[in-house]
Amino acid sequence: MVFSNFIHYIKLLFAKDKEFYVFIYSTTGFFPRNIEPYRLAFIHRSKPIKTSTGKWADNERLEFLGDAILDSVVASYLFSHYPDQNEGFLTATRAKIVQRESLNRIGSLLKLDTHVKAAAHTSSHNSYINGNAVEALIGALYLDRGYDACVKFITNRIITRYIDINTLVQTEQNFKSRLIEWTQKYRISIEFELVDTYYDSQNNPEFKTAILLGGIFAADALGYSKKESHQAASKKALDRIKTDPRFREQVLSTAEITDNTEK
Repeated sequence: MVFSNFIHYIKLLFAKDKEFYVFIYSTTGFFPRNIEPYRLAFIHRSKPIKTSTGKWADNERLEFLGDAILDSVVASYLFSHYPDQNEGFLTATRAKIVQRESLNRIGSLLKLDTHVKAAAHTSSHNSYINGNAVEALIGALYLDRGYDACVKFITNRIITRYIDINTLVQTEQNFKSRLIEWTQKYRISIEFELVDTYYDSQNNPEFKTAILLGGIFAADALGYSKKESHQAASKKALDRIKTDPRFREQVLSTAEITDNTEK
């Protein structure tokens, strides 16, 4: 045990919440220097806490931070481990690794749900809580230990242990990645636009996303997270490309316009 870890271990013996400290260490491989970001990482938006400044807080900001870091680390990992693969493969594989279903499964395997604090009424949509907690935990680790620690955690504790990339590549569940691959193949621009945010009867937010292909409206859909709405809208767009020849030709014509402009 290196000296710095020994010091943190001694502090752990006198910590108020030893169980939570041990959980963070066993999960990430790092002793917390500042435990507060980790506590906040497990506070779902349905049950916010009041901070020392009197403001209400939850894990959504940490989730935002962790999402960006996760994307970066996974992209770097794939770039290094698959030097002969093209951009389409790298983009699609990264999307499959960080998709909500994959993160939810990882969050469950890491037993993050045993520490998440959420209101009871979220139970009907709590399939996203584990995935959100994974991203929030990464955000907390970044604030406490920095980017290098996140790289080690994501690489050694998530990708190596819980993700079979070879099997993942064969799956076709990620509609967004399939749509992106199609647009890259035909050189079509793609945009995901947040149209609006609604609230259901239990005050859970719903996000409406619209997809534009070559500047042409393709589809829109609702979801209880932005990622879910992206997936649902992508599925609709893929179905429309497959079943509506006129729409497909309209979209493909935008690539020809781009080529002519470049010439």
